Amino acid sequence: MNRILLVDDEPNVLSALKRLLAQAFHNEGLVIETFADARAALARGKEVPFDMVLSDFRMPIMDGVTFLKQFRELQPDTPRLILSATTDFDTLMAAVNEAAILRYLVKPWDEDELIASLREALAHHADVVGDRLLANQMRENMGLISEEEKELRRLEVLEPGITQVRRSPDGAILLDDL
Repeated sequence: MNRILLVDDEPNVLSALKRLLAQAFHNEGLVIETFADARAALARGKEVPFDMVLSDFRMPIMDGVTFLKQFRELQPDTPRLILSATTDFDTLMAAVNEAAILRYLVKPWDEDELIASLREALAHHADVVGDRLLANQMRENMGLISEEEKELRRLEVLEPGITQVRRSPDGAILLDDL
């Protein structure tokens, strides 16, 4: 089962994307979660792991690059894609350099291209996760993983982000705003 996060401030766009993905992935056990507010999507990203996230660029309060950059801190292995009507070069460079996006898709989207990009992102995520599991298994078999590290990994699976600590430049621990 794959879990996808869609973020766009336009409810009609979210509905169209969700409908398209439900049709394209109908037999694949895809769970699609949609959010019109990037802050709510980030909160959800603290609760459950996602296999891919697709965000609009132009949104009120928080733009897509800022959202995807913050989401990357929560779930660094989750592929990030951005969907935008803008073709501004600076916007594209910010998305690539700051949020490390996998794909930049243009509105209005081509359905076949969008589906192919999402399938590629999901396959990429599966490869990254599989490679990490294999490497960890090899390290464990060789006795290179401490009990503490095993426990941290177990906790991270149960509560994504629980083992990550954000620090200010002076080393102070930063807490999330409530």
